[in-house]
Amino acid sequence: MLKVIGRSVVALAVVAGGAFAGLAAQDLALPLAPDSVRFAVIGDNGTGDPPQYQVGAQLAVYHARFPFTFVLMMGDNLYGSARPQDFVTKFEAPYKVLLDAKVAFYATLGNHDDPNQRFYTPFNMAGKRYYSFKKGNVRFFVLDSTYMDPPQLAWLENELQNSGSDWKIAYFHHPLYSSGMHGSQTDLRVLLEPLFVKYGVDAVFSGHEHFYQRIKPQKGIQYFISGAAGQLRKGDIRPSELTAAGFDADRSFILVEVAGPELSFQAISRAGLTVDKGTMRRREPGPSGPAPNVRR
Repeated sequence: MLKVIGRSVVALAVVAGGAFAGLAAQDLALPLAPDSVRFAVIGDNGTGDPPQYQVGAQLAVYHARFPFTFVLMMGDNLYGSARPQDFVTKFEAPYKVLLDAKVAFYATLGNHDDPNQRFYTPFNMAGKRYYSFKKGNVRFFVLDSTYMDPPQLAWLENELQNSGSDWKIAYFHHPLYSSGMHGSQTDLRVLLEPLFVKYGVDAVFSGHEHFYQRIKPQKGIQYFISGAAGQLRKGDIRPSELTAAGFDADRSFILVEVAGPELSFQAISRAGLTVDKGTMRRREPGPSGPAPNVRR
């Protein structure tokens, strides 16, 4: 249930176990530009535990102020069993407010996910392990990083080459760059990064590491990790030259707005605190446009 009190929004959210949590949204750092593309990013969320429900409640609070129309899911959508009742307790119940508001969820598969999740209608995968979709001036490329086979790579190159979109954003479970326990997925990077550079991908989102991290731009591309919407590996971001910003003290999610040539982002904790924010410009045309300059 949402209540608007003056200019602030407070949510009274039922969490697992029947407890109530009062949540207040903090400052919104996004421009709310007319006709912008607005979405949220969550990853490694499908635990069914109270922290997942609390993140879901905080997402609902921010949705009341920043009406995003869809959510990108970075994989590990359901940990453990995937029975019909598990889709309820690990997805439908935590995000009920958003689902009731017709917010669409677009999932990718993580290494803990049953591939049959691609047939679950609310994940909008249409039975495919990898797919693309367009929102406004943004084309999204959704990959299965657990099984990166030659047919998927050929499909990706064809999709990138013919996208015809101003913005190109890719997302998948395993990060190409990371300062966490799992580290950078260098084998996957060798396969994907040349295509991202060649065809002008602007930003890449991943999960797998249970924290938030913004990587310093690599070869003109901005990389984000958002893998703490349900799980958390506290204190796991290691000292590294890769890190532009990071947060590994609590669960988190990202809000994103694309307006014209700019992408604005705000990473938010389970408690509603902003842990990172900024704005980047779209890459210039060409195979290796300048690195995005993030303004904070």
